[in-house]
Amino acid sequence: MTATLRQFRVAFVLLALLTVILGGLYPLAVFGLGQAIAPAQANGSAQSVNGSPAASSLLAQPVPETDRRFFFPRPSAVNWDPKTSSATNLAPTAAALKEAKDTARTAVANREGVARSAVPEDAVTSSASGLDPDISPAYAALQAPRVARATGLSLGDVQALIQQSTTTGVESLLGQESVNTTTLNLALGKRLQTAPPQTGNH
Repeated sequence: MTATLRQFRVAFVLLALLTVILGGLYPLAVFGLGQAIAPAQANGSAQSVNGSPAASSLLAQPVPETDRRFFFPRPSAVNWDPKTSSATNLAPTAAALKEAKDTARTAVANREGVARSAVPEDAVTSSASGLDPDISPAYAALQAPRVARATGLSLGDVQALIQQSTTTGVESLLGQESVNTTTLNLALGKRLQTAPPQTGNH
């Protein structure tokens, strides 16, 4: 066997071995580990309504401005479309961003019946992905009285639902506490025996 043929043989054997390991065994091992340790997350963090998949807790679900029974997520630069993911890409000093925030702040203040100064920053700014379902506890608390009035639930009941969908700093890898509006609205819809608007459309 010539040196060239030996090199080809070694290359072919190495290719076949790496294909089996990296193209077969490794993906199967990662898949199996994910299913064993975190099956919900590995399968898209799907949330169900009446036994059927309705949404993912990783994605925000829009709420029509006319429906006051549910919690609104942050604004979205991509209209909460999961086929795209983007921020506004505007600089913090951009006049267009300031104008959009001012408009949104007035709208949120009017909707919730509070002063403009009471509106938290995440209520008027989109996330980096435009799909983030998490809002600050302050924004959730701001919306709670309106949700209670619109649903007929007590404020205490609404606050308890908020707490159930609140992630602590430790759970979010030492980040800030946040409230998942998708799981919150699903829990609220279950309490009201109705599906949250837009759920399952994305």
